[in-house]
Amino acid sequence: MSDNADLLKGLSSSAAKQRLEEDGLNTLPSAKPRSLLAIAWTILSEPMFILLIACGSIYLLLGSNEDAYILLGSVVIIMAMSFVQERKSERALEALRDLSSPRALVLRDDQQVRIAGQDVVTGDLLFLAEGDRVPADAVLVASQNMTIDESLLTGESVSVRKSASHEAMSEMVQPGGDDTPCVYSGTLVVQGSGKARVLATGEKTALGRIGKALYSLKSESSHLQKETSHAVKVVALWSIILVIILALWYGFTRDDWLNGILAGLTMAMSLLPAELPLILTIFLGLGAWRIAKKKVLTRQISAIEMLGAATVLCVDKTGTLTQNKMALAQIIANDEVHNFNPLTAENHNNTADTFAEKFHETLEFSMLSSHRDPFDAMEKAILHVGLDVLAGSEHLHNTWTLIEDYPLTPELLAMSRVWQSPDSADFVIAAKGAPEAIIDLCHLSDQQTYHINSHVNRAAEQGLRVLAIAKARFKKPDLPKLQHDFDFQFIGLIALADPLRPTAKAAITECLTAGIRVVMITGDYPATALSIAAQCGLDVQNGVLTGSQIDDLNEAQLLKRLQQVNVYCRVQPEQKLRLVMALKHGKEIVAMTGDGVNDAPALKAAHIGIAMGGRGTDVARESAALVLLNDDFSALVAAIRLGRRIVDNIRKAVVFVIAAHIPIAGMSMLPVMMGWPLILLPVHIVFFELMVDPTCSVVFEAEQEESNVMQRSPRLANAKIFDKKLLMRGLQQGVILLLILLAVYLLAQWVKLPAEQARALTFSAMIIGDIWLIFINRSWSLSLYHTLKLPNRALWWVVLCALLMLALALFLPFMNRLFHFEAPPIEYLVMMITAVSGILLLVASITTQSKQDKNL
Repeated sequence: MSDNADLLKGLSSSAAKQRLEEDGLNTLPSAKPRSLLAIAWTILSEPMFILLIACGSIYLLLGSNEDAYILLGSVVIIMAMSFVQERKSERALEALRDLSSPRALVLRDDQQVRIAGQDVVTGDLLFLAEGDRVPADAVLVASQNMTIDESLLTGESVSVRKSASHEAMSEMVQPGGDDTPCVYSGTLVVQGSGKARVLATGEKTALGRIGKALYSLKSESSHLQKETSHAVKVVALWSIILVIILALWYGFTRDDWLNGILAGLTMAMSLLPAELPLILTIFLGLGAWRIAKKKVLTRQISAIEMLGAATVLCVDKTGTLTQNKMALAQIIANDEVHNFNPLTAENHNNTADTFAEKFHETLEFSMLSSHRDPFDAMEKAILHVGLDVLAGSEHLHNTWTLIEDYPLTPELLAMSRVWQSPDSADFVIAAKGAPEAIIDLCHLSDQQTYHINSHVNRAAEQGLRVLAIAKARFKKPDLPKLQHDFDFQFIGLIALADPLRPTAKAAITECLTAGIRVVMITGDYPATALSIAAQCGLDVQNGVLTGSQIDDLNEAQLLKRLQQVNVYCRVQPEQKLRLVMALKHGKEIVAMTGDGVNDAPALKAAHIGIAMGGRGTDVARESAALVLLNDDFSALVAAIRLGRRIVDNIRKAVVFVIAAHIPIAGMSMLPVMMGWPLILLPVHIVFFELMVDPTCSVVFEAEQEESNVMQRSPRLANAKIFDKKLLMRGLQQGVILLLILLAVYLLAQWVKLPAEQARALTFSAMIIGDIWLIFINRSWSLSLYHTLKLPNRALWWVVLCALLMLALALFLPFMNRLFHFEAPPIEYLVMMITAVSGILLLVASITTQSKQDKNL
């Protein structure tokens, strides 16, 4: 422990006050909170809400109060949900600031005083003890067996050792790695004590730089939101133009301005796709509910749509691909290796019969060198296996008494425990530690050292953490002060791993099959990262790229290397952010998983940030769009599948909306232009909307995914959801149905049916045609025959209700008057249903080839 007088000198109160005025409070950057009115206005200005309010207002003008109340009521509900979400999205920095403002024990005026963390200044001497959260970035000037949990910044759960610096330092080194003198704001002291000189406070700390990056990043609108906004504006503009033209045409040609306004409003209702914002809201809302059943919590609804387009998935290793707990993988003794299967924690119960006696001693002394009730993850793994495998044998020593404990030190990375049995006067010493430390304790020859290191290197290449085990006996009554004074004998090696999750490899294979590239970004060492990546099925032929190597590359070089390398290790927060931004500049749709504060900027910058719910920090969860509640990577793949299904079903619903609106718009406009009696009135549009809305929002949402949903590549980054192909499909179907309706109306006129009967027959043909359009668009990879076999209870309820309501409108006198109908002859109804069904079935069979288009 260093005891340099200059390094151990504190500040005076006056000097601390002056520095506080110069540098500012030791807090993180914060944005000015938005007012409630500002948040409300942001939500109200969304085109989706404008369209809903406009449609609701039109219904009010027409006297359709129930429909108006439903639309306007949904606006209130959706606004409330969006308002709550907007408020939640501002909590990330608040959570980060909470981490950065603990209390601090400092030396002021040669006295120890406890102050608020925000009052710590550069130059302060901190006193740190077990359980303290470090209030600022500092350099240790004195320490005693100190280890610190830096997972907040590095993402790695194994605590790191700290050693004091004997010289003054002016700069911090990067977090991570053992035996460095630097401690960082927000990290936790888990063992030992020390004194540290503060080098950086506030936004100049490692944690502060993360906060600054998080504050500067702006969330992006999803493709679907941008497309919807554009589509709504275009449709609204053309609707206004056509409505004005139609109303003026009617007024001038017929000198009936009131009915001209009515015709214009009817046209407006037929053109305004009120279903479109409802489709997006309901599909994404129900999608969030479905994804939640897969243990994925949706914090930003737009992320669901983006999931289906993800082209690159950046994943952490620890806890995402692995189980985030150590397991015993190998025991190496007498040049032989016993392998355990570390994939599951319950894999050792059936191993006792096959566990050779030659390995018993190594496991026995690894247990003796560990605590009986361990806190350390590696000791827990040793104890778990030992109790299973050695149960009932003489190698378990529950009656032995612990006499002395020699802890691990920076000078000797090994620990020894001295035991005494009830029936022996001799002491038994068990030691474990780094292989080089145990080799030193055992005073082995160069040849023996080389032989042992060859086993160590082979295990390290597999990503295993290796400990060496030794034993000794001691008869003298007084124990020595140093471990070196025991006559140790080398026994063997144990190798531990953070085992792969059982579902990880299959999930990654599914991603790769779906055209999604998987990239591992971790704070761990290259050998471990490469081993886990290879076990998962990632391509590791191009090796790894470390954080320091990333810093040496310019943007063009980094982009080139990103296209080749799938594994990145020893990566710092700013480097993670740089990787994500480089991928985005490369036109990739980036999804990223993370759990620590160090991941927060990259999570927010990614198109889809995915936080770990079980072990993730509040900052990571508040910065992410999705939260994996069980930290299981396979749940994310299930969410991607659902995301693709949701987008597919949105596209099907949009095609149906387009196809259904074209005939109703045509049958509203043509009679005015041709001088015919009005065929469709506002009440008919209301009936149509009552059928179309549940069809779009319930029926298509409930449709199962296409069979090839995870066998096709993601959408291109610049591809539109409402693309030309989709619009043409809807236009084609709509025009065909419009021509059918015109034929029905003209034939009704030709056979001299009264206007009310012709109107009823034409309207019935439109409803029957719309029902067939639902079936035609249910699946774009199956034939209509196979589509009819797919389960969808909501569909049959909608069809049944639509047909029932149509029958009441045709044959119930009250409904006749409301709809301005007169029941047509039954034979004409049968002929119409047969003809409409036959034509649309023929169209469906002709377009079977295009329906099997795998790219939807």
